[in-house]
Amino acid sequence: MKKYIIFFCVGLFLVSCKSKKTTVRSGELRTKNVVSHKKKTTTEAYKDLPEDDGKFVSFRIGSIQEYIDVFSEVAQIEMMAYGIPASITLAQGLLESGYGKGELAMKTNNHFGIKCHTGWEGDYDFHDDDEKGECFRKYNHPRYSYRDHSVFLTTRARYAFLFNYQYNDYKSWAKGLRKAGYATDVKYPQKLLYLIEKHKLDQYDTPSDVASRIKRKPVRVVRSNQKTHIVKKGDTLYSISRKYFVSVEDLMRINKMKDANLAIGQQITVK
Repeated sequence: MKKYIIFFCVGLFLVSCKSKKTTVRSGELRTKNVVSHKKKTTTEAYKDLPEDDGKFVSFRIGSIQEYIDVFSEVAQIEMMAYGIPASITLAQGLLESGYGKGELAMKTNNHFGIKCHTGWEGDYDFHDDDEKGECFRKYNHPRYSYRDHSVFLTTRARYAFLFNYQYNDYKSWAKGLRKAGYATDVKYPQKLLYLIEKHKLDQYDTPSDVASRIKRKPVRVVRSNQKTHIVKKGDTLYSISRKYFVSVEDLMRINKMKDANLAIGQQITVK
């Protein structure tokens, strides 16, 4: 991860390797689903995101407060689905993306500086970071970057201890992310804490507005809500997990699979 991150302006130089039709929006971000908040517990019915339509959407963010206004609900949704404090997610997004104005964020919608890593099958772009020309993940919409951030932290063993902390213990989370190696910057925790406390981001760790909507409309996972995927040539469990934003482990559990082998025409339950 980056050695030095300046949240006011992130100067990143990017060589794009793929281009897509771009739609420019002024900053409004809408999400359809709300998720139940229980530490280390996920509600599958609320992990759904709007299907990716394949078009790259560019966001124009004018200020830190506008960034918070736009992405606070997304961070809450991720918290209530995966148990990561919304304050931490927002602070990381602000810091890593230069509040949405950094070149990497603008060109790739990657708000968390997540690199490609082995096995990444999604879109990508290159940027000079710790080394020259490193590969970074690219998303068509920032909400997929937020979801990938949640999946990234919950599916890697080195971050597992973070989920022993309370969802509103942002101080332990900030220090724990540095300890786990999320960033090489020794001042990374202090930068996150500065953003959280200056902008009162911890208020989003108790989302009464979202929680009240959940209380009025309780979650029920029923069989009729299940969605399936028919395996095609070239499909892997990893590529399917990326398409439907569900971990490989969950796919194997849901489908009672003993190994990752797939057969063309096989029906996989994905939701």
